[in-house]
Amino acid sequence: MSGKRVVAGFHAVTARLRHAPESIEALYVDGERRDGRMQQLLARADAAGVRPTAVEANRLQRLAAGTPHHGVVALCREPALVHSLDDVLTGVNARTMLLLLDGVTDPRNLGACMRTAEAAGAQAVIVPRDRSASLTPVVASAAAGAAETLPLIAVTNLARAMEEIRQAGVWIAGAASEAERTLYELDLTGPIAWALGAEGEGLRRLTREKCDWLARIPLRGQVESLNVSVATGVCLFETLRQRAGSAKADGSGG
Repeated sequence: MSGKRVVAGFHAVTARLRHAPESIEALYVDGERRDGRMQQLLARADAAGVRPTAVEANRLQRLAAGTPHHGVVALCREPALVHSLDDVLTGVNARTMLLLLDGVTDPRNLGACMRTAEAAGAQAVIVPRDRSASLTPVVASAAAGAAETLPLIAVTNLARAMEEIRQAGVWIAGAASEAERTLYELDLTGPIAWALGAEGEGLRRLTREKCDWLARIPLRGQVESLNVSVATGVCLFETLRQRAGSAKADGSGG
């Protein structure tokens, strides 16, 4: 299936039907499943002009290659959602929010981070090409549809990419457990890129040095760190909270 991408599971396939149905070359569904969720997906496929093929569960399992599919698998052309870092930086504005992930090699963590970033309205997730999970069916499944709408940009050199991001007018905040300040002490109301590392290892030295600020998430219990996807949620949604407050203060928001 060279040039094809396997999209498995209701979230991911529904997102593809919603945003790029023309890219779906084949849609396979479990012929034995007739519940409401399947009926909704079939109705959406019909509205999009995509004709499903009912197959046995063992064929779906082979197509999904071990990714949880829950009865639905689509074979698609490479997604139309292809962006470069230059594309993203061309559109920088006061509401720009990016997520940089340094060394997140677990595909489920990457997918969960993408899901969180998409929910927070981030414009892209940026990862190093050689020290990161890539966009596989497992990542797409964990992203629960976010991989169909949120660009995942792999760069050759993350430190160099961070320089370009800063030159475009975006501040970079790094999450680091040893930082003196907490994220609640930062001004996150302008264009911002959050940099987070894998749980345990954290950000690499060079990545830390490229950050404008380092901040920690204050932990009150006995655990020493949070899963990277949870930390992503804390950082990105604190950014949204501050921006909402800023909009109300200047009269631009309700």
